[in-house]
Amino acid sequence: MMLGRDSEPPYERPPLSKEYLAGEKPFERILIRPAQFWAERDIDLRLGCTVAAVDSEAHQVTLAGGEHVTYRKLIWAGGGDPRRLSCPGAGLASVHVVRDKSDVDAIIAELERGAGKVAVIGGGYIGLEAAAVLRKLGCEVTVIEALPRVLARVAGEELSAFYQDEHRNQGVEIRLDCEVEAIEEGNGRATGVRLAGGEIIACDMVIVGIGIIPSVGPLIAAGAAGSNGVDVDVHCRTTLDDVFAIGDCAVHANPFADSAVIRLESVQNANDMATVTARAIMGDLQPYHALPWFWSNQYDLKLQTAGLSLGYDETVLRGDPAARKFTVVYLKQGRPIAFDCVNNVKDYVQGRKLLEAGIDKVDPETLANPDIPLKDLL
Repeated sequence: MMLGRDSEPPYERPPLSKEYLAGEKPFERILIRPAQFWAERDIDLRLGCTVAAVDSEAHQVTLAGGEHVTYRKLIWAGGGDPRRLSCPGAGLASVHVVRDKSDVDAIIAELERGAGKVAVIGGGYIGLEAAAVLRKLGCEVTVIEALPRVLARVAGEELSAFYQDEHRNQGVEIRLDCEVEAIEEGNGRATGVRLAGGEIIACDMVIVGIGIIPSVGPLIAAGAAGSNGVDVDVHCRTTLDDVFAIGDCAVHANPFADSAVIRLESVQNANDMATVTARAIMGDLQPYHALPWFWSNQYDLKLQTAGLSLGYDETVLRGDPAARKFTVVYLKQGRPIAFDCVNNVKDYVQGRKLLEAGIDKVDPETLANPDIPLKDLL
């Protein structure tokens, strides 16, 4: 049995802020499987229901309506809820997040009603992807970021500077070091974003992309260990008997981050943890050991990331950002730990192999030469 809060069958979420918002992919094309797939495989798909409580001793979950569902094994793949603004006006109807199909459908409806000025709060991947699509659709877009640069939490200065320049060249206004004080209101709708200091950025719609809060409340209430998510071991087991957790909400010691205890918000992580969990339930205990990878599409730029740049102390630039094809390599004590590849599939594929091989140290000058294939460093 699969329980889900969403009213739709399982679908891919990454396209929501990209092809689905842009109208380039209909919903049917982002379904993980056709609707009939689940029934054909005897999977009882229960949609539109929320788990309110977990009783691990009784091996039972309680739904919001009071129904009890028993289990032998429980896999918690709850993901997270979008982090919301806490300022005045945050609850206005024209203030949106991007997490579910219904969120993006509401944004599309606003655009169809004529919303032409959009303020995007948050300069991470979700915010920038939405800004790129909205700009392509002809909207006036302002990105408001609290930190000194976009992508500050996930990338180095070279990549941040490149994407800031790219968005500005495409007509997006980028506002950095800006604290949002309130959402201005008119007739029950957003009319602007007021910054600390009093400046108001006029808009018809606000999109908030400031991260997620792991959806693990019932597990923590049941006694599972965890704080910013729920703790799992190398086999994705929580501290509750017969309860596993996977994906965005699962806190684990990652082998590609020097065993730092982290959460990973990525499709790769969710898929690989699902495999580890399924094998463990079938008695085949194999530890989670998968190289993290991510991607982002903005305009005609495809960013592919391999590895985790946590704790890097040096970056090496391969290629020329002005050519719109380059790679940023992240080093830690001389060892490559991550690659950000913009329109550079070859570096991405070969960089993944370097990281999987666990290369200890490389010569930065050799690494910086784009004419030397990364595979030659193996």
